[in-house]
Amino acid sequence: MFGSFGMAKIFDQLAKAKQFRPDNLFIHMTGMSDFGWQTTGDAWAAVSLAVPIEMTMRHGMPPLLKCQAMGISPALSTDVECTMTADFFTQMRSAMTLQRALVNQAAFDGATAPPPLLTARDVLRFATLVGAKALRLERKVGTLTPGKEADLLLLDAEAINVAPLNHVPGAVVTLMERSNVETVLVAGQVRKWQGQLLAVDLPKLRAELAASRDYLFKAAGIQRDLFRS
Repeated sequence: MFGSFGMAKIFDQLAKAKQFRPDNLFIHMTGMSDFGWQTTGDAWAAVSLAVPIEMTMRHGMPPLLKCQAMGISPALSTDVECTMTADFFTQMRSAMTLQRALVNQAAFDGATAPPPLLTARDVLRFATLVGAKALRLERKVGTLTPGKEADLLLLDAEAINVAPLNHVPGAVVTLMERSNVETVLVAGQVRKWQGQLLAVDLPKLRAELAASRDYLFKAAGIQRDLFRS
C-alpha cells in the first residue's frame, strides 16, 4: 500500500530492487515518481484510488490522469469510511467528475490534445471488474458470468431522482445513490429485499457505533460537540 508524497523514495527503492509483482495492489499512488509509475506498469501491478479521501485528506491530487497516460485502469476504494461516505456511487462520481474537471481545465488553458474524458461506462468498470481483478477475485465476481458468485445489486431506475431514464450507465453514475439500491444478493443470498435490510439489527448496530465513538472520544480527551467548526 503506497500513498502520499512521503512514500515516493521508498517506492522507488522497492522498484529498483525489482520487488514489484503482478499480484501487488498499490493504493493512492499520489506523489510517486515517473520511474515508480513505469515500474508499476511494467510489472502489471494494480492501482486503486480512493478519490474523495485523497482530495479531502491532503494526499495529493488523485492520479487519474497519470493512470490514463500509463494505460492503467484504476480500481476504486474507500479508505476512511468515518471521514467520507463509502458508497460506490460517490466513488464513481468523484472519479469521473474530477478527471473531467482536470481535462476540461487543460482544454481551457490551451492544451491541444487533452486526454479523453472518462465515461460512465469507464468508472462502472473501475468499480466492478477492475476492482475484482485488483483483488484477484475476477474468477468469482466482477461480472455477470455463468459460474461466478451471484453478487448482485438491483437498482430502482423508476425512482424520481432518475426519471426520465435516458441512459443506464449514465443514470447509475451521475444520478443514483444508496436509496436506489432496491435489492442486494451476496453469493446468491438475499441480504436486502425491496429496500429493507434482512437479518440486521439496526438499533443494536447504532448503539454499538455510538458506544465505540464515545469510548474513542473519552480516551482521546475530546469533548463531543455536534456543531463544532
